[in-house]
Amino acid sequence: MPDKLTKKTDRSVSASIRADKKAGRSGKEIRKKKEKVNLTTEIKKLVSELLSKLEVEAKVEVTQEAESAEKEDKAAGEHYKINIETTESGLLIGRHGETINGLQLLIGVILYKKLGKWVRVVVDIGDYRKMREESIREMVNRIISEVEQTGQPVTLPYLSPLERRIVHLICSENEKVMSESSGDGRDRRVTVKPR
Repeated sequence: MPDKLTKKTDRSVSASIRADKKAGRSGKEIRKKKEKVNLTTEIKKLVSELLSKLEVEAKVEVTQEAESAEKEDKAAGEHYKINIETTESGLLIGRHGETINGLQLLIGVILYKKLGKWVRVVVDIGDYRKMREESIREMVNRIISEVEQTGQPVTLPYLSPLERRIVHLICSENEKVMSESSGDGRDRRVTVKPR
């Protein structure tokens, strides 16, 4: 039996579709919009169920975001941001973000099994990702200055794939330095070096 949230979402989707038809949008455009709304609802339901099984009380919010307006293939740049607010954030983040990364991977795999396609999700708990990204940006900017001054490469400590990606993006914006990943698994490191 559908819950109140599902009924409310279905009504708002139906109203939105009627408005789209009146505005002259095609059936294909309307189906895509409905799929995105349903996927957002599906992700929220999945995360809420997982947290319930972990006996963690939390507020879950899911939004669809695009990485960059400059992307040619907009579908490739789309991802779903899952924001979790809870008093037990330390438990869900874990040591050095290991638990939040594991939770993100688990959600991605479950969605793949359900949908038959990969959906990129980014889990954030209590703005941990935002604060971590700011910390990494500060560290990388200090290292870039050091590499520019000394001309010597600097190898960073272990970073998750998402964090390494941030380093590569920051370095790609600088004309004097470049970044390179080497190693496998937990031994994978990013080295910042002069061009």
